[in-house]
Amino acid sequence: MARFDLSEVEWALIAPLLPNKPRGVARTDDRRVLNAIFYILRTGSPWRDLPERYGPYTTAYNRYNRWAKAGVWLRIFEALAASSPQSMQLIDASIVRAHQHAAGGKKGGPDHAIGRSRGGLTSKIHAVVDERGLPVRLALSAGQASDKASAPMLLAGLPTVSVVVADRGYDWQHLIDLVTERGGQAHIPTQRDRKVQRSVDRAIYRQRNLVERFFCKLKHFRRIATRYDKLARNVLAAVALASARIWIRTYESTT
Repeated sequence: MARFDLSEVEWALIAPLLPNKPRGVARTDDRRVLNAIFYILRTGSPWRDLPERYGPYTTAYNRYNRWAKAGVWLRIFEALAASSPQSMQLIDASIVRAHQHAAGGKKGGPDHAIGRSRGGLTSKIHAVVDERGLPVRLALSAGQASDKASAPMLLAGLPTVSVVVADRGYDWQHLIDLVTERGGQAHIPTQRDRKVQRSVDRAIYRQRNLVERFFCKLKHFRRIATRYDKLARNVLAAVALASARIWIRTYESTT
């Protein structure tokens, strides 16, 4: 088995989440195709450089693209994340540089969540993780977008919890009120220039490193650490697939 291939336990966990094969249609071996996709995500290699053991690169790319468009990869991640007890929700965002191949295209075209910030052309990955540092909600925006503006959308639809943790970039009264209305307590420090400072529990706030560690694991996937895909849906699909791999590896370590 190659280095980045799914183990037997990992395959047993993810196989039931794949779409059912239509009758009369022989689909290319799902496990080989998934291994091919994970190879590309992990190494950051161009699709054309996919090793021969994974079969034609066009098969892997077409499956990845088609299922990204259909929302399959995101649903697989959401199915795994649904098992989270979520006694705590930690929010943060992380910038990724956009490669020149991702940033091409005509001006005035569709919004592909690429913007210009201090680092040049960038995108921003937003995430909510639970008390184990496992992701439960993901989003993508242009790099210059405000962190706090995405927070209400990230929390929408998630279970109500007693503790929501974020850094000063999320200091927004609307967000504080939203967490309070949902029956929780926001552990979000106030900006240093505010006259009235809001106190937070230091022990709880220190656990914010869980979401930072999640982003560190996520960026081990080189195709996420640097954005190569032009379409926002394909980038979010890559983040969802990498997050699903983090989930199933957690399951594997506890079995």
